[in-house]
Amino acid sequence: MKPGIHPPYGPVVFRDRAADFAFLTRSTATSDKTIEWEDGNTYPVVDVEISSASHPFYTATARVLDTAGRVERFERRYGNRKGAS
Repeated sequence: MKPGIHPPYGPVVFRDRAADFAFLTRSTATSDKTIEWEDGNTYPVVDVEISSASHPFYTATARVLDTAGRVERFERRYGNRKGAS
């Protein structure tokens, strides 16, 4: 890697306020806000809109659409129309 062209890579806390969930990782993301972590050190904190703790796919709250029922309803409503132009 060329020296001096890459952003600093260090520990950052990502926090999902909706799910009251945070995790410490390494990233090039920066923030002016800081948080005191469980280990007693202070790290920059980045607030995110959604994380694995609040995303419907990971929390198993995703809704499944009833596509078969929708098709049947469409066919009942608009069925086999002959002669319609």
